[in-house]
Amino acid sequence: MEEKICLIIPALNEAPSIGQVLDSLPSGLFSCVIVADNGSTDRTAEIAAARGVTVVRESRRGYGRACMAGMAALPPDCTVVVFMDADASDDPSDTQKLLEPILRQEADLVVGARRSTERNQSVMALHQRLGNTLAIHLIRLLFRFRYSDLGPFRAIRSHKLQLLAMQDPTYGWTVEMQVKALLRGLRVREVPVNYRLRIGSSKISGNLRASIAAGVKILWTIARLAVARH
Repeated sequence: MEEKICLIIPALNEAPSIGQVLDSLPSGLFSCVIVADNGSTDRTAEIAAARGVTVVRESRRGYGRACMAGMAALPPDCTVVVFMDADASDDPSDTQKLLEPILRQEADLVVGARRSTERNQSVMALHQRLGNTLAIHLIRLLFRFRYSDLGPFRAIRSHKLQLLAMQDPTYGWTVEMQVKALLRGLRVREVPVNYRLRIGSSKISGNLRASIAAGVKILWTIARLAVARH
């Protein structure tokens, strides 16, 4: 079966970076590229459309809502879905590393793990690292699986993604996918990926109040899924 790999990029006011991200995508790898504009007030959608990609708009704010809007626009023959952030913190050259375990039929979901190198420590805020560490330890305790990151750069078989019945509209999206993958018996892998200094200011890690809200939502999502399992 010929693989049809599609890329979804949720974006909110990423005009300074979205062009660079799209221009640096591996040539010929993706059969479709979808930018899910989450109510941007700058030229994000215009810049993306000028590069010939599909732009869908979801005016209701929320990372999960943007991702689901992108999923709704996927063509029916899509076999693998890649999610990548629009702020240039993810390195598009790592895409093949994410895809290899899936294309070799060794995994259903591959999460890009941002390794805790000295360089990455300076890129990720302290409260971001602490929240990430707490969440993965909670997953290990409740679900007996050792994740090392909740990185947003990831690839998943499209029919497995549908099986997960994703619902979280905001900050809990990434952890919901990772926990539901365990509950549904998906073959999960992690691969190390580069994590770069983002372009522009983060909507979450750059804002303490938003970071606390995101952390609470992530932990609540883990607990909710643990309770629902029983």
